[in-house]
Amino acid sequence: MKNPDGVGTVGNPKCGDIMTIYIKVKKTDGKEIISDIKFETLGCAAAIATSSMVTEIAKGKHLDAAFKITRSDVADKLEGLPPLKMHCSNLAEEALKRAIGDYRSKAEKGSGDRPMKTKKDSADKKQRK
Repeated sequence: MKNPDGVGTVGNPKCGDIMTIYIKVKKTDGKEIISDIKFETLGCAAAIATSSMVTEIAKGKHLDAAFKITRSDVADKLEGLPPLKMHCSNLAEEALKRAIGDYRSKAEKGSGDRPMKTKKDSADKKQRK
């Protein structure tokens, strides 16, 4: 994903899985919504499945709602995981929370990789042309 608003990376040294979640956030009616979300996972099939599922669950959600997604939510949507693979749902949950945290820390600092654009900003830019 080009210019993500937030990035969260986690890993498990025991199994070697590494997950990165990238999010784009859009402000709509004063609410911050995950407008796009992608993942990059190096790991087993369960790690890839949980990464994919957390993106499906989180897309379109308000940041606060997405932050509340749990490992159980991910596993339930996958209709269960073998007990030895439940740690993968932990990784997916944590990567999402880190991506949201990264976005929020950038927003608080006001520095981010790129400024948040609003409809008003776009209209102002068109008027200046």
